[in-house]
Amino acid sequence: MMTKFKTVGTSYKRKDALDKLTGQALYPQDMHMENMAYGCTVRSTQAHAHFICHIDEAMKMPGVLKILTAKDMTAMNHHGVLFKDHEVLCEKKVRRVGDPIAFVVADTEEEARAAAKKVSVTYENLPALFDPYEAMKPDAVRVHDDRDNVIYHYKCRRGDVEKAFEKADVIVENTYFSPFVDHVFLQLESGLSYLEEEKLVIVASSQYPHFDRVEVAEALGLEEEEVIIRNPIVGGAFGGREDITLQIHMGLATLLTGRPVKVTYSREESFYAHSKRHPLTMKIKTGAKSSGKITAVQAHIVGDTGAYASWAINVLRKAGVHVPGPYEIPNVKVDSIAVYTNNPFCGAMRGFGATQVPIAYEQQIDCIAAKLDMDPFDIRRINILKLGSMTPNGQVLTESVPLMQCLDTLQKMMEEGCSDD
Repeated sequence: MMTKFKTVGTSYKRKDALDKLTGQALYPQDMHMENMAYGCTVRSTQAHAHFICHIDEAMKMPGVLKILTAKDMTAMNHHGVLFKDHEVLCEKKVRRVGDPIAFVVADTEEEARAAAKKVSVTYENLPALFDPYEAMKPDAVRVHDDRDNVIYHYKCRRGDVEKAFEKADVIVENTYFSPFVDHVFLQLESGLSYLEEEKLVIVASSQYPHFDRVEVAEALGLEEEEVIIRNPIVGGAFGGREDITLQIHMGLATLLTGRPVKVTYSREESFYAHSKRHPLTMKIKTGAKSSGKITAVQAHIVGDTGAYASWAINVLRKAGVHVPGPYEIPNVKVDSIAVYTNNPFCGAMRGFGATQVPIAYEQQIDCIAAKLDMDPFDIRRINILKLGSMTPNGQVLTESVPLMQCLDTLQKMMEEGCSDD
């Protein structure tokens, strides 16, 4: 008897659907307050350098109220979802192009942007790392002075891969690459901060309003109860709004000027401001018997997290867990490593590492099938995980393993599609 579910299989109307359809939905860009000032961020043009920021000329520009730098921070000049490795406003050193150096506050948006162009930054460039393999070398310069460039190393060991490769009838070994990817959400970063009954209110589209509250309070020296995060409609995120961008800058400006402060990024600034999907280099070696049974997988993954960690540990762990694929493999050796460089920083994006690795493991399966002259569907049926299977990291699958059904359905759809042509 089919179980009837309350939610599954039922269509619901989204509460915000009509407002979005008619253009009445209120995004941060649409919000205005009386006596509102505007903010604009001055960002690094160098990937790795010590710097000195000069604001005297910019302060003389029309409408300028304040130009905030690291010396204006009221408490902890840091933030970050796992490691507090971002500076709210960089104090002495930048670690990527786009690092925030100063925050200009002016009466109008045009005046803020004009003054930002007058902020002068003198750089003393340092050796920059753009290749994670170079960053892993013992003599490599450190992106963060107090931390090694290798920030995480996941290991999975099962069986004996060396013996399995010796007995394999066919071996395929390849290297695969996945690139940086930007979220390119439609709604650009925008927000508004103001004081309400002696509390600081931050209005910004976020995926983690509860965590934003902790980070804003800590950076500005406030109690959590003194900070209110209001999350309006979110025009896309996909992981890119999990890290702080403009929230602390706005909040600090409001505390120091007493005025509401609004910020809206351009598309170009948005690219500099938020995280990317981690690019991975995946070196995979796969062994199989002539029957099509895969007997061994050895994988070495290096993930470039750029200048800041964000969710690198979670991403590279998941990449390491998933790189053997949805297949029963008795002998597995996986190393998955997250590395600091001076590239754009990487963080959450749909799939958290599990999205990149199928590029590698599914092509490996196809290569094995080609070498054995086997049908790609048949070789997958031989190896696919089933109820009762154990994954390489020791998880026994006791329910919800419809992979064989998926294979059968896909093959049928492909065959019917081909016959229609």
